[in-house]
Amino acid sequence: MDFIIRQAKKNDMSEVLSLIKELAHFEKEPNAVEVTVKDLEIDGFGEDPRFNCFVAEVNSKIEGIALIYNRYSTWKGRALHLEDLIVSEAMRGTGMGTALLDEVIKYAYKLGVKRVNWEVLDWNEPAINFYEKKGAKVMRDWDVVQMSEEGIKNYIAKL
Repeated sequence: MDFIIRQAKKNDMSEVLSLIKELAHFEKEPNAVEVTVKDLEIDGFGEDPRFNCFVAEVNSKIEGIALIYNRYSTWKGRALHLEDLIVSEAMRGTGMGTALLDEVIKYAYKLGVKRVNWEVLDWNEPAINFYEKKGAKVMRDWDVVQMSEEGIKNYIAKL
């Protein structure tokens, strides 16, 4: 399979959003995506970029992405967070996921970070197996904690 991995451009964000929505559907949350193309353009390519993104392209069509951002560990120092590594269903098993992860890890190494973090759903055994084969440690004894926008507002209202 011939594909190229490259840095995302602002005009890629429509296709990036399509893949994000495909992932949401796969993760059984098809209506959870609130981010818009405009949000991605501003947040990724504005004055203060909040993320970096690599894309995998086949015949001028984006079939995969890896979206990352900087993080800080109180124990380790500089870290990188892999928010999502997405490969379209049609392209899974082609090596595209490995190529995207390779790019993320090379980028992390170049930055000199101490750790790369990401989450995986506990029922997504193919992804878990993929990450473990690559040398990642899946920490099954940790739970992900989030507070939604509504939760933030409710918290503030109680202060």
